[in-house]
Amino acid sequence: MKILIIGGNGTIGKVVSNYLKKKHTLIIAGRTIGDINVDIANSKSIETMFQSVGMIDAIVCIAGEAKWAPFKDLTEDDFHIGLKSKLMGQVNLARIGLEYLSEGGSITLSTGILADDPVPMTTSAAMVNGAIHSFVKAAALELEHNHRINAVSSGLVVDAVDKYREYFPGHNPVSMDKVVNAYVKSIEGKISGQVIRIYG
Repeated sequence: MKILIIGGNGTIGKVVSNYLKKKHTLIIAGRTIGDINVDIANSKSIETMFQSVGMIDAIVCIAGEAKWAPFKDLTEDDFHIGLKSKLMGQVNLARIGLEYLSEGGSITLSTGILADDPVPMTTSAAMVNGAIHSFVKAAALELEHNHRINAVSSGLVVDAVDKYREYFPGHNPVSMDKVVNAYVKSIEGKISGQVIRIYG
């Protein structure tokens, strides 16, 4: 398969990409690093990326940002960071990407445990993750051409423990093998409209 991976050089993206490239042709997209550059918070940038890449068999997004801060300190602009990037960025990747997706192709978006098990300072991120879960379930009902869409929702991954452990007291880190398998299940399997949770 010809697979476009947005965020393929990140903590999770790099591991997923290294696995998938053993049997698939990958195009890595990123804001500053990759085979092609894209800003998912900008729909015109997304359109330009797809025009350059052409037809593909799978779209995988392991990117998107949201503001982490105490709820009382979050401004409307702070919320808009997550809404424009992680939420609408992924929605637009799916919306625009459908035109470039081959028959039977798949779209895999990324969320995280905060949708189901939030911790302090994650109001914005939790809200965005939950919205993507609902989007995937609803969008799957209307896809044509045997297209599929799913979301992978991971807990704190082993490779990010040092950076985020203080925010997730008592959480069991998720192995990278489990995370990779979740993406493989979405890309190579037949499911659609699912939130694939790996929380421990």
